[in-house]
Amino acid sequence: MPGIFDEKIFNAEVFQGYVDRIPNTKRKALITSRAIRPRPDLASAMKDQTGGNYITTTMRGLISGSVPQNYDGKTDMTPNKTKTFRHSRVVVGRMNAWTENDFSFDITGGEDFLENVAEQISEYWSEIDQDTLLCILKGIFNMTGAANLKFVENHTYDITDVENSEGKVGHMDATSLNSAMQQACGDNKSSFALVCMHSVVATNLENLKLLTYLKYTDANGMEREIGLATLNGRLVLIDDAMPVKEVEGSEAVTAVAETKGVYTLTVSAAAIAEDKLEIKLGGETVVTYLADGDATAAGVGGTLRTMCKGCAAITDLFTVTGTGANVVFTQKVGGTGTTPTVTCTQTTSGTIAASVATTTAGVAAVAAKAAVAAHKEYTTYALGEGAIEYTDCGAKTPYEVDRDPRTNGGQDTLYSRQRKCFAPYGISFTQNSMATLSPTDAELEDGINWELVNSMTDGEAEYIDHKAIPIARIISRG
Repeated sequence: MPGIFDEKIFNAEVFQGYVDRIPNTKRKALITSRAIRPRPDLASAMKDQTGGNYITTTMRGLISGSVPQNYDGKTDMTPNKTKTFRHSRVVVGRMNAWTENDFSFDITGGEDFLENVAEQISEYWSEIDQDTLLCILKGIFNMTGAANLKFVENHTYDITDVENSEGKVGHMDATSLNSAMQQACGDNKSSFALVCMHSVVATNLENLKLLTYLKYTDANGMEREIGLATLNGRLVLIDDAMPVKEVEGSEAVTAVAETKGVYTLTVSAAAIAEDKLEIKLGGETVVTYLADGDATAAGVGGTLRTMCKGCAAITDLFTVTGTGANVVFTQKVGGTGTTPTVTCTQTTSGTIAASVATTTAGVAAVAAKAAVAAHKEYTTYALGEGAIEYTDCGAKTPYEVDRDPRTNGGQDTLYSRQRKCFAPYGISFTQNSMATLSPTDAELEDGINWELVNSMTDGEAEYIDHKAIPIARIISRG
């Protein structure tokens, strides 16, 4: 197609027809699944000239959960109000360009390498979209904060150290998916419809005969498999783009019993007026004793015990006992709490003296752990239909070419841009850490940029029930 990329006759609509010529092993299962619900109605609000790259839509609150009032003919009825929840979403802009030289065309007998690019570009952007979506899923599972962690913890089903029904540690079995969906959404687990998994996980489930492949009957009455499977009644999409983590092995750990450290402060000389004694933890003074007259060593010890028992910095870590001139500090948790130290300051004729000795060294308890061999951990995502809302926001010029007749004897460059929005249901993008108007992959993966949808009233946020969000993950070794 000589000349198709000359900028004077380039036709973007014609160009978009050049797709799918070269097979691509990246299956893009997630981006093409029913988990993605198109929201074209939001596109106009997110175009640069009207709404920018960030908008907030509303979600209506439910009346369920409000407590009914007693109807007894005497009690006045108090009306309730529904709340509106804010769902914020960001547009992700991406661009790329490809250049090919005229000379390459000449020496290969007319092989048009830029045409080759054109025929793959739709496939390329589908791959980028899936990468973007996986970054978003990683980000929402990196969220922090009490309300957000309820989602993260309940929607993560980690079986990497659990022996399954077949006796294999860390591998999925017949109950894994069902248990994960129930843990995430309770009685709302029926909202899950799709499972996206790595081929290693799928193969292990196939070997257990747990995947049921869908079939159809052809025109000759022959029943054939169509390559799509189900697990626990949910459609399974197999894609090796699903996250895989390399985990280093570790040696076995022998259990160590807890030993509570014991430290004894001994006042070895009496005090006179204005002598001072300071007890420190981690270099910071927490108790100061100032003598106001002649005091025996035992008298100073008794006063110190009383003062230490009233010091939260000490009693948080130690139990304080002792008799006479001694003050005994015993760790509440073995190995926790720095050794108390003591400093004495004497007046010109002062006599006070004291020191701290370690009676028993503290040792923290260590639980026994079996040796762990190096292995891989696979993330499987379970999603409900419409778990991700998708809007193609468009770019002013999605495709264009540039002809440079001078450089390298002549070359053509194809430029491509896109702006798309992927919004997880019930989870907002916060922009808390975003340097420009379009988030990078790293910013999408940053949990600080995500939070559960909430209704902010009087400075307090009421969050959406995490059980309403049909997104979950299973972490396994296979």
